[in-house]
Amino acid sequence: MKVGLTYNIKKTSEVAVADSLREKKYIDENLISNYSSRLSDVYAEWDDEETVSAVENAISLAGHHVIRIEADEDAFGMLREHRPDIVFNMAEGSGGASRESYIPAILEMLNIPYTASDPITIGNCHDKSRCKEILSYYGIPTPSFFISDSSVNGCNKLKFPVFVKPLHEGSSKGIYNSSLVHSREELNAEITRIRENYSQPSIIEEYLDGREFTVALLGNGDNVKVLPIIEINLDSLPQDFPKIYSYEVKWFFDTRENKLDIFRCPADISENLRSQIEEICIKSYKALRIRDWARMDVRCDRRGKPYIIEINPLPGILPDPDDNSCFPKAAREAGMDYNTLIQTVLNLAIQRYGLNNAR
Repeated sequence: MKVGLTYNIKKTSEVAVADSLREKKYIDENLISNYSSRLSDVYAEWDDEETVSAVENAISLAGHHVIRIEADEDAFGMLREHRPDIVFNMAEGSGGASRESYIPAILEMLNIPYTASDPITIGNCHDKSRCKEILSYYGIPTPSFFISDSSVNGCNKLKFPVFVKPLHEGSSKGIYNSSLVHSREELNAEITRIRENYSQPSIIEEYLDGREFTVALLGNGDNVKVLPIIEINLDSLPQDFPKIYSYEVKWFFDTRENKLDIFRCPADISENLRSQIEEICIKSYKALRIRDWARMDVRCDRRGKPYIIEINPLPGILPDPDDNSCFPKAAREAGMDYNTLIQTVLNLAIQRYGLNNAR
C-alpha cells in the first residue's frame, strides 16, 4: 500500500531557545546547561527526526511504500497530489486550540483513510474541559474543575491545593512545579503565566494526592485492549519537588542521559485496582469514540479511587527505550517491539476501513 506519514518535526535548538524567551524565567536555568534544546516547551508535542524515521522504517518493513508529508501549510496540496491509500497520522499541528484536528479534517475532506481518531474526538480530547464534561456525563470519574483566564477573588468551587494547567496543551506543556498551588496568590500567578505565555485560559482542577498511572490502549469497538499499566513513581522525584510529572521532570530530569527510576511496568497494584483502572479507561475510550489507540493518565485520591486526568488520542512514541516513552514501554511489556506496535496501529485502521492490505 501507499502509506502517507503526516507529522510535525521539532525545530532546531536555536529556534526553540529563541522562541522561549518569555517562558525562560519560569525554568531554573541550573537545570538546562546541557539541554538547551529543551529550554522551550513550544515544540514539546512535536516529534524529532529519530521518531519520524523510526515510524517510517516500521511501516516500510511491513512492505508498504511510505510518503512523508509534513503537517504544514503545504500538507493539503501534498495529500491531494499523492493521494495515499491510507495515512499514518502523528501530526500535532500548530496554531489554535483545534490544531490536532487539522490533518484529520483535511483527510476526511479528501476522503483518504487514516489512523487514529477523527477531528471531533481529537478536538474534544484536546480541550480538557470538554473532555471532562463528556466523561462526567457518562459517570466516569474525573477531578472537579473550573476554567478562568483572569484573576479570581476566591476558590469557592475547589479547596487548596489545586492543580493549574493550560486548557489546550499536551506533552506537559505549561505544567511546571509551580502548577500545584496552595493559595489565591499562587493561583492568580499561574493563571497569568498561562494567559501570557499560551494565550489561553487555565483549567483549575481538584488535586488528587494518590498514586498515578498511565494506560495505553489499542483497538476498536469491543476489541479494545489495555496494555500493561504503568505506574509513575513520584517518590523518585527530587525531594523538594511536588508530586507531579511536570515539564521539568519530563524533559530535564527524566532523560536518556540521566534516566529516572520513575516508571513501574507492570504496575504493582491489586487486581481490584487494576480492574477499576481498566474499566474507566475502556469506558472513556468508548465514550469519546476513540479509534485505534490512545494513552490515558489516571490518578487516585487518598482513598485509592482512580480518576481520569488526561486523555491523549495521539500518544507519544519515542523509539529509544532510554527515553522512557510510555506507550512503547507498555507495548514492550506486552510482547510487542516498536515496529510491531506501529504496524499494529496501521493494521487496525486498515481493518476498520475494510481496505485490502495489498503491497
